[in-house]
Amino acid sequence: MIRELFWQEHKKLWKKKSVRICFFLCVLYIVVFGSFLTYQWFTFGSHRANYAGFGNGFDGYENIRKMKEYSRQWEGAMTDETLQEMVRDVQRISAAAEEARSAGDTEKAAQYNAQMRRTDRTKISTWLGILYPELQDNLQPYPILIEYYVNPAKLTDFYERRRQRVEEFLNGMDYTDKEKEYLLGMNDRVEEPFSYHWVEGWALLLTDMLGEFGMVMAVFLIIALSTVFSGEWHNGTGTLMLTTKYGWKEIACAKVLSGIAFTLELFFVTAAGAIAGQLFFLGIEGWDMPIQYIKLIAVAPMNMLQAEIYEYAYVLFGAVGLAALVMFFSAVAKNNFIALVSGLAVAYLPSAIGQYMPMSVQQVMDLLPLAGGSTDIFRTNVFHLFGRIIWSPYLLVTVPVLFGCAFIPFTIRRWARKLRR
Repeated sequence: MIRELFWQEHKKLWKKKSVRICFFLCVLYIVVFGSFLTYQWFTFGSHRANYAGFGNGFDGYENIRKMKEYSRQWEGAMTDETLQEMVRDVQRISAAAEEARSAGDTEKAAQYNAQMRRTDRTKISTWLGILYPELQDNLQPYPILIEYYVNPAKLTDFYERRRQRVEEFLNGMDYTDKEKEYLLGMNDRVEEPFSYHWVEGWALLLTDMLGEFGMVMAVFLIIALSTVFSGEWHNGTGTLMLTTKYGWKEIACAKVLSGIAFTLELFFVTAAGAIAGQLFFLGIEGWDMPIQYIKLIAVAPMNMLQAEIYEYAYVLFGAVGLAALVMFFSAVAKNNFIALVSGLAVAYLPSAIGQYMPMSVQQVMDLLPLAGGSTDIFRTNVFHLFGRIIWSPYLLVTVPVLFGCAFIPFTIRRWARKLRR
């Protein structure tokens, strides 16, 4: 009986124009704009001043191939010598571009600028700024761009300096001795030396694309599911349920299962499209690089693939938890607008007001479905649970789904009680 009811409710849900539009727009935004066009145009298209639209050409696939080809000369273990050679090459390209500009050869200068974009210069600049701040020359036109003028021979002790920066960061934060010990213990499990491949593609994927995946999906999910129960009253069909041969609880269970099924369908279609774009444009090279290339003082002993799996899991479980919570609002409110606003408040209000709240309150709000961030793997936030220290990503991926699903029995009872009335 439940299976039959489920299919009926699922078909009814998909017949709603708002649901189909939300599904289409979510896939369009994440797969087309957030994946295909980002790789092909917005971010990795070759930079040309006479091009409209972000100043980039529509040649990301080809440009990514060139970036990866350039980075292959540095592949392998990251050592002091590797970093020094990378900086020397950045300085060589910069000097050649400046010489071409001085000679009035704009075409050749543009070629060198394009070559510069194929390097991991922005990441190298970040590494140098964190590890070698004493080498910054304030007499330079742009002191922060250390890679352009530093003496490469002075770039030594990469891993020892990184460990010192991690310790300095933890000492500068309001951590207890046990918390510092816990986080440093995680850092000790980071494998050294790091293996190196082209970093920029993975950095974009793990910080921007997947970092925004959940927040984008949330708005369409809330719009689609806010009418699952309240829509029956809005359309005047609630009392018709009294004439059906099925029980009220069975109908409510079918509606909840239908909403969760829609959530899974939305997630897997968009995730499949995004992963397909990733494989087509980026491939799998560099999956075993540590996430420390993205944030040097991260302490998590994770590689890029593990981080990606975690971030997708965060979105999936958070979306299921949010779906269950939105359907609870829909059953309780008996009003489409209130259910919609309540769902949006859960997903977006914590980030809007979090900066004005104490850190402890911010951490608690992050445990709401999709209210936190999948990029917490790059941070050092911890919770205390039953006297144990727990790294925040462990709870961010489990608590939201458990919290949301805990409302399912109340959703069923509340709607069945209203229906009996």
